[in-house]
Formats: sequence, structure tokens, C-alpha cells
Amino acid sequence: MNEVGPLMQGVHPSVRGAEPAPPPRNAQAQAVALPAQEAFPEAFPESFPEAFPEEPVTQPEGQPHARRWAARASRGERWIARMLRTGAVMSGGMFVASLALELLPRDESVHVAIDLLRKGAASMLLVTPVARLAMAGTLLGLRGEWRYTAIAAGVLGLLALAVGAGFQA
Repeated sequence: MNEVGPLMQGVHPSVRGAEPAPPPRNAQAQAVALPAQEAFPEAFPESFPEAFPEEPVTQPEGQPHARRWAARASRGERWIARMLRTGAVMSGGMFVASLALELLPRDESVHVAIDLLRKGAASMLLVTPVARLAMAGTLLGLRGEWRYTAIAAGVLGLLALAVGAGFQA
């Protein structure tokens, strides 16, 4: 009788077919470590002259210069943010003050104060972005961004032209 492998022991002989069972595993075979051709160094050398012969050396004073420009740009952005925030808060304060004056009894001086505060609040809201444009153009000019400085100056010139034409009409 044929000897049956462990996988086919419970299978009926007619189902097994004519194929022989897989060969048994060699239980005595073990993993063998092969020696490496070259030993791996414990520490890397300080430089690799043969690997990177034309590597440029980075100048140590180059990095603080970049940090200075980044700090200057950051300061400029903070100034712009402060100016926009101050304009918005002052405009809002003037409008709230005009609302508080509404609670007082109607008098000519109260009515004039309310009118002045509301016009001042609206003017502050309109002037704040224009002042931001002027400050951004100046800061960009200080950084050497001449194209954007010229664009900002052109927009300010067009605004001045429009306001001047409006006063003439």
C-alpha cells in the first residue's frame, strides 16, 4: 500500500488522485549565518572625501543673515496686523460711542456728536486698508521688492486721483 503524507491521511483514496504527496519537511535543517564579505565599521569617518569631492562648503555667516530677513519680515507683518487691528477697534469704539450717545436726551450738540462719531467711524474703516497698502508698499520697498512697491504706489495714486476727482465734482 502507498504511504500517505500527513495532509492526505484522512482523505479517501479515490479523492487523493495519482499525484504523490509533497515531500516531508526536513526537521533537522537549521538556518545558517553566512559571514559578510566586509565588516561594517563601528563608526562612520568624519568626512567622505572620495564620495563627495566637489561638495561646496556652507558659510556659517549665511544663516544669521537669512534669520535677520525673516525676523524683519515677521516684524513688518506684525506692524501691519497691529495697524489693521487698531483701525478696526477704533472704528468700532467710535460707533459704539455714537450708540451710547443715542441714550442721552436729544439736543443739538448731542446730535452733532453722534453724526461726527459715525462719520469718523466710517472714515476710519475706509482709511485703514489704504494705510495698510501704504505700509505694505513701504515694507516691500525696504526688502527690495520693487515690482510690488511700484504696484502699491500705482494703486495709491489711482485712489488719490479718484478721491481728487470726487472732490471736484
